[in-house]
Amino acid sequence: MTEPLFEVRGLTKRFRGLTAVSNVTFRVAAREIVGLIGPNGAGKTTIISLISGTLVPTAGDIVFEGRHIERLPAYRRARLGIGRTFQVMKPFPGLSVLENVTVGALFGTGGGERNRTRAEERAREWLKFTGLERRMDQRADALGGPDRKRLEFAKALAMNPKLLLLDEVMAGLTHVEVDEVVELIKKIREKGVTILVIEHVMKAIRRLADRLLVLHHGQQIAEGRTDEVLRDPRVVEAYLGKRRQ
Repeated sequence: MTEPLFEVRGLTKRFRGLTAVSNVTFRVAAREIVGLIGPNGAGKTTIISLISGTLVPTAGDIVFEGRHIERLPAYRRARLGIGRTFQVMKPFPGLSVLENVTVGALFGTGGGERNRTRAEERAREWLKFTGLERRMDQRADALGGPDRKRLEFAKALAMNPKLLLLDEVMAGLTHVEVDEVVELIKKIREKGVTILVIEHVMKAIRRLADRLLVLHHGQQIAEGRTDEVLRDPRVVEAYLGKRRQ
């Protein structure tokens, strides 16, 4: 692998007596799409939260562009170029779709756009990119499920991330909608963004991920090329089960 954009080393998170993530180590190169998979409760979202800064690790290192960031608050990591979506979508209530995305543009990489007009221009660009241009004046909390997912993309992209952390952005979508999101993620990578994606939709992961990292009970049980990992007996037993038989 080329020099990594970011890596984690011995990452561990304990909540009192519960170890949610235990001694996880991996690295991701620039412009890669890496899938993070595992059964429910495996620690996947905890990993995303540790990288983005909404949780602080109990132990371990998080290195982004050669800089240790494990003790930086979330807003400073965002300014360095780390964006994320959330599994539970919560748009800013009472604000329009355009205003929600403008917030991302104002507080993103490098401190975001200083000028409100320019921030709105960037927001409009990302709304068009994600297919939400027609909804920009609508209240964000009135959007349906698929459009809320697109809004999560647009808010994160408006922050101009170098690394985008995606948390189950395809959950609950139809087959057609999944295909649309897969193509959208590919277009995001074409813009130079590196992506770490949590996903249970195996069809999508097969089409997207260059490599996979598999967690089980908070522990790393497999890592490697997507096709090889999905044939690993440990992965089949722990996660894929009868769906692969």
